[in-house]
Amino acid sequence: QVQLVESGGGLVQAGGSLRLSCAASGRTFNNYAMGWFRQAPGKEREFVGSIAWSLGSTYYVDSVKGRFTISRDRVKNTVYLQMNSLKPEDTARYYCAARPGVTPRTQLGAYDYWGQGTQVTVSS
Repeated sequence: QVQLVESGGGLVQAGGSLRLSCAASGRTFNNYAMGWFRQAPGKEREFVGSIAWSLGSTYYVDSVKGRFTISRDRVKNTVYLQMNSLKPEDTARYYCAARPGVTPRTQLGAYDYWGQGTQVTVSS
């Protein structure tokens, strides 16, 4: 059974940094892509970025390019979301997700597995 467990969220001031982790278990992810999504109160869940597990290639939404970086540790089976220069509008619950395939997909429905999320709050 696939499990994705996020951690690392918290409260940070604008301009600060956080690193989120997503510990993945239950299968091998060599032919999977791992995505990060976020959902702010009253808003729809939106795509943030993704990484192809085997290739390490990444893809980001424009609003986080240059500030957020996704990486993975294949030994630890963990995906990371390094967030720098955080803004109040980055406040949201952040979710890790997994889907078969290596090409980037921004749609929620493309992902088969989801974690429970971790809350990120950026104060101004």
